[in-house]
Amino acid sequence: MSAMTMEPQLLRTTAGDFDLQEYRLRLAGREWAVAHTGAMLTHDDEQKFFKELRDRLPYGVALWPSSIALAHEAAARADEMPGKRVLELGAGTGLPGIVAASLGARVVQTDMAELAMSVCRRNCARNGVEAIEHRLADWTAWEDGERYDYILGSDVLYGEAFHGALRAIFEGNLAPGGRVLLADPFRAPSLKLLEALEADGWSIALAKWNVGEDNAPRPIGVFELTKATGD
Repeated sequence: MSAMTMEPQLLRTTAGDFDLQEYRLRLAGREWAVAHTGAMLTHDDEQKFFKELRDRLPYGVALWPSSIALAHEAAARADEMPGKRVLELGAGTGLPGIVAASLGARVVQTDMAELAMSVCRRNCARNGVEAIEHRLADWTAWEDGERYDYILGSDVLYGEAFHGALRAIFEGNLAPGGRVLLADPFRAPSLKLLEALEADGWSIALAKWNVGEDNAPRPIGVFELTKATGD
């Protein structure tokens, strides 16, 4: 789970030009590669991003450890993916959705930021993935009425202001018998929402992944949410 370097490329924005790096994920004889502006593998990486770049770039153009963990989780469910309808929220660089689509799922990737979505589209093309639809979407002005077998989200629960909108999406867009998979580095606001969902009848299972350098791995939880049909 380490970042790898590619030939220099640039992401051109109104805030300046940013070097793009490459992350390669190798699992079960397969490989995926995504471009990003920087890998936020440690707490120091994250704090540097918040201090120097948060007002210049959307979060999604960076590669977050939750995205890596969720991509691993999707790959671990390879037998479940063919033909499934998958919605990815806050797709950013798009790694989990790209993995799911390459395994046979029909994926809709959404993000609020056009710049992040442009990186996501670029990453889909570089992986030769065609079964993905891309949509700009705001959780607080959600218009998608479709139902999905899986809803994916990488580090999307950090803002309490969005919790109500996310709950509405989970309730309104998950197909009967479907699953919500949320990867998160155990942030306090995220755990607060998960506890509230569990109190409201959602069943939650946890898988743990360690992401980052071998000498300082970062624990990431992948929370699987299900709800009884008819609730």
